[in-house]
Amino acid sequence: MAKLILNNVSKDFGTGRPAVSGLSLEVREGGFLALLGPSGCGKTTVLRMIAGFEAPSDGAIYLGERLLADSEKSLPPERRNMAMVFQSYALWPHMTVAENVGYPLKVRGVSKDIHRARIGEALDTVRLADYADRRPADLSGGQRQRVALARCLVTQPDVVLLDEPLANLDRHLRQEMEETFRDFHRRSGATMVYVTHDQSEAMALATDIAVMSHGKLLQVAPPEEIYARPEGRLVGGLIGRGAILSLALPDGAPRKIDWQALREGLDKPSPADRPMADVLVRPEDVHLSGEGLAARIRASLYEGERYSLTLELDDGQTLRAFSRHRPQIDEPTRVTITGAWRL
Repeated sequence: MAKLILNNVSKDFGTGRPAVSGLSLEVREGGFLALLGPSGCGKTTVLRMIAGFEAPSDGAIYLGERLLADSEKSLPPERRNMAMVFQSYALWPHMTVAENVGYPLKVRGVSKDIHRARIGEALDTVRLADYADRRPADLSGGQRQRVALARCLVTQPDVVLLDEPLANLDRHLRQEMEETFRDFHRRSGATMVYVTHDQSEAMALATDIAVMSHGKLLQVAPPEEIYARPEGRLVGGLIGRGAILSLALPDGAPRKIDWQALREGLDKPSPADRPMADVLVRPEDVHLSGEGLAARIRASLYEGERYSLTLELDDGQTLRAFSRHRPQIDEPTRVTITGAWRL
């Protein structure tokens, strides 16, 4: 295996705005990268260029030292040693599970002994060895998805590409399949690129998250870093929950802001000559406290183990917070904020 590298890649379909513009990133060997962003941001186009279904208009794609594509030439998909899993499982209904999994090997003319051994290994990896003789109609949606994963593995690909593979599953089955994907990645050691618009999926699965918007790459970082230290308002709003406050901060203020600086910025009128800063506040850092700033509870949503609150400060700005107890709407309260991040 080798590192997957996208160097200043662009794709223009001639619609007036590039679908992907100047995107550069590296997917480390054996890593699990989630391409995250809203619909139409270009993430599926990036995946299709990696797979070889689209050629870049500019830039280049490498797998280690091997050039896969640039603006002048592009290796066809079958010569890239990659496997792809789609939203629809694309299983042959008349074939058994083992026949579906082994079909790529049959096309390649692999010998029967190797064919049988690889099918067994792939089904073991996705824990479906006991289902080898069943047909897709006899399986659940999650089991069909695991058959599609096993079919990827038999060719021993350098990279596995996944295009919103959980989009057609219900919430309970998605959570179950997230565990399957984590286990699949750990057991197979494959490099994986996963397209999703669901930030909770990306946070749960990936070793790194690449956030995209309007065809551009905004930030690449591990989930913990991108949650705690997002770059820019769009990334801060897309990853996790929270509120973005606007307040005046002194020149040279650090990115990580403590309660004293926050209170001063919110409690006093903003100097006219001081620029305003966007500050991200996560709900777990907001605490109802008699020593804090005046606020009013504007909304409450019960989430099972807690209530999710929307709070309004005296200046009209809003915060998100959690509470173990049911509050009264429009009830006055006071809040302290234990930390925040300047975007």
